[in-house]
Order: sequence, then C-alpha cells, then structure tokens
Amino acid sequence: MTKKGRVFSGARPTGRQHLGNYLGAIKNYVALQDDYECVYCIVDLHALTTMEEFEDLKTNTAEMALDWLAAGIRPAESIMFVQSHVPQVTELHTILSMFTPLGKLTDLPTFKEKVAQQPHNINYGLVGYPVLMSADIVLYKTNVVPVGVDQASHIEFTREIVRTFNFRTKKQVLIEPQMKNTEYPKVLGTDGVQKMGKSLNNHIEMAATPSETEAKVKTMVTDPQRQRRNDPGRPEVCNVFTLHKTFSPDELPTIDSQCRTAGIGCVDCKTILAKNINTHFEPFRAKRDELAKDPKRIWDILEDGAKRARKIAEVTLAEVKEAVGLP
Repeated sequence: MTKKGRVFSGARPTGRQHLGNYLGAIKNYVALQDDYECVYCIVDLHALTTMEEFEDLKTNTAEMALDWLAAGIRPAESIMFVQSHVPQVTELHTILSMFTPLGKLTDLPTFKEKVAQQPHNINYGLVGYPVLMSADIVLYKTNVVPVGVDQASHIEFTREIVRTFNFRTKKQVLIEPQMKNTEYPKVLGTDGVQKMGKSLNNHIEMAATPSETEAKVKTMVTDPQRQRRNDPGRPEVCNVFTLHKTFSPDELPTIDSQCRTAGIGCVDCKTILAKNINTHFEPFRAKRDELAKDPKRIWDILEDGAKRARKIAEVTLAEVKEAVGLP
C-alpha cells in the first residue's frame, strides 16, 4: 500500500499516560500508521524548559514509550525514538533561529502562558521552544502534523519559518507541513473544567488498575445543576457523557435518554463508564505488563528508531547547510 506521506508528532516525557494523552494523541498515532509513514518522538529536550528537577526524566521517557508500544505503535513499521538521540535537531534549531524574529516568539500565546505559569524560570530554551519544535518537524520532511487546538499556532509558526527559509535561501529545501486536527481537541479532567493533566491531579491513567480507575471515575464532576438522584440531567454539558462517546458507543442512546429522564443517576452513569474504560484498556494493560518484563527491549526499540531517524536527519541537515552556504 502506498502511504499518503510522512507524519511527525512529538510529546514531552510525562511518564505513565492518561486518558487525555490517549484520546488527544495516542489513539490517533496508532490509527495514522495505516495510511502514513509515521515518525513519533519523545521530546526530552523540550521537557527541560520547564523542569527544575531532572532525576525522573529517564524513567518518564521509558514509561511513556511503554504506553505507546502497548497502545499499538508498531516499531518495525513506524519510527519511534527520543529527541536527544538525534543531535541533528539541535544543529537545525540553531540554523533556523537565524531566520526567526524574536518578537514573533514572545508574542506566541503559549509563551505568554508559560511565563505566567513559571515567572521565576523564563529561560532561553523556553523562548526558543517553538523553533526547536519547528526543527523537529521539518528535519524529517514532514507532510502532516496531527495537532490539537492548543498547538495550532505552533504549526503555523513552523510554516512561516519554512516559507522564510526557502525564500531567503532561494532553495526549496524545507517542506511546509499541513495540520491535521485531532478528534479530541481538548480532554477535560475529572474536575470537568481544566484540561486533564498530572499537575492538576485530575487525570485517569491508562495503566491504572480496575479499582483505581473506578475510584477516579467516581470523583468526576457531572452536570452541576443535577443535585439529586431524581433531577433530570443534561448530557451535553456532562464530561462523563463526553467520555461515554468513546468508551460506551453501543450504550450511548440509552444513557442519553435515561440521564435526561432521571432513569439513571450520576453514580450509575459513572459505574457504567468505569466498567467500559476497564474493558477497553484490558488488552493494553496485559500487553504493557508483558513489555515491562524486559526494560532493555524498550530502550533497544528507541535506539533502533533513533538510528533510522538519524538517516533522514543527516540528509535534511546537509541540504539545509548547503542552502545557507555552510561548508
């Protein structure tokens, strides 16, 4: 089968992955393998821009890789690797920085958000984060980048860098990537308000045990107007119902109807969701347990991916250096 092009996506190593990671990225990563040549990167250098303690970085990288593999990334078919294992990306980052106005970087919404979150740690790497992200993408001659709404501005930024580089060097070396919106642009956490994330402790891990999953689901905020068991609910504003769309598709019409008529209460609704999440992830958890028995295999897979990634990177970097006149 002829592939449609090359996909690239990267994610910061945050350790064991949660439902937000799964619905927002990993599920899509697995599906894209059928139609695209896929390059998936654990971006450990990016992680350094917001970290103040570093002892968990290697463990978090391995845990993330384990989840990706257990979820269905096929390493013999797709390239899966760690960002820092392909040093060409930092060299390309340096070259692309010469084509990037500083004001453009400081105007990006994501930079302003990070400054607000960590005003005591506004480092050079944080300012240049989008340039490194652009280097990640264009280094592998990427055609398509799957992206959520919060990263759309970064992809457009990458497209601008490509256009500027190609125009100023008069060489069509870099490919302008296209955005592919993910099915879940934003996954809310158990609080029903904030995006799901570990820092807010509003997440449900994919690898959690059935009892841990059930306990987390029980804490989920539902329709705030539904105070009593006999009150009718509004599925359209309920985050539990949103997750039912993925994990309970066959039961969705019944859940919708019974919620609106108070035929089931929020506790019943959560019980159904917890059961279906556990059923959905049962094969994943079994595969993860099996993979975890051989930690060396995980690092071998990542190193093999890095070797294959470096072959692509070397060609692109050579073309870039020739375009800017570097010997």
